[in-house]
Amino acid sequence: MAQTGQRVDPFRNFNFLVELDDIAEASFSECTGLSSSTEVIENREGGDNTTVRKLPGKTSYGDLTLKRGLTGSRLLWDWRQQIVDGNVVRKTGAIVVFDLANQTEVARWNFVRAWPSKWEGPAFNAKGNDIAIDTLVLAHEGLTRV
Repeated sequence: MAQTGQRVDPFRNFNFLVELDDIAEASFSECTGLSSSTEVIENREGGDNTTVRKLPGKTSYGDLTLKRGLTGSRLLWDWRQQIVDGNVVRKTGAIVVFDLANQTEVARWNFVRAWPSKWEGPAFNAKGNDIAIDTLVLAHEGLTRV
């Protein structure tokens, strides 16, 4: 816990790692979609017509969008292809944030029962010299902050 008057700097968004079960080479340049939302159920109680009660309903989790430079590795492609072929292989994973020195873990979100719902290949341009970027979208069924 921070002391009164003690400066606490926010964590930087570039020191992160994506962990996926047995995939050790999952280094990504971008990760978005770390979110959850709970449905709001509106209910009017008998006898009280002036106020609508709001109750929590089902919780859903945003899809994780992961981007990385195209490499010769086929591990993520093969995982996506298993889904296309009808063999749903789910994985557990985490988004891990490190301190500025990139040595100490400072935040972690674990996600469960993830599977690749979309893959998007890089855009190619003969006039450019940008890095070719692969995009993988993961659907998952739960998110916890550790």
